[in-house]
Amino acid sequence: MTPESRARLEALGVVLRVYRLRASMTEEGLRVVNRGAAGCCAAQVADLITVAAREDDGGRLWFFTSWRYPVAEVERVVDAVMVIRGLLDGEPGVAL
Repeated sequence: MTPESRARLEALGVVLRVYRLRASMTEEGLRVVNRGAAGCCAAQVADLITVAAREDDGGRLWFFTSWRYPVAEVERVVDAVMVIRGLLDGEPGVAL
């Protein structure tokens, strides 16, 4: 992980915590947990967010889920928070 990617993920983590999601840095990326989400199969609904260049967007840096779903450009932190919250809440309008 590059220093820029780490800084972007740490900034995202600060905002996610404001929205009452648990966010912590790991060696692989930012682990985000929604302790309040109802789930049938897991004790906690969680995902690992990373930063990578998005080739179909001119190589600009984006946040991605663990399954390579593009979340938002790293400059659009609030948009990323809304998408991540929707994914971890199982929001029906969020495409996987």
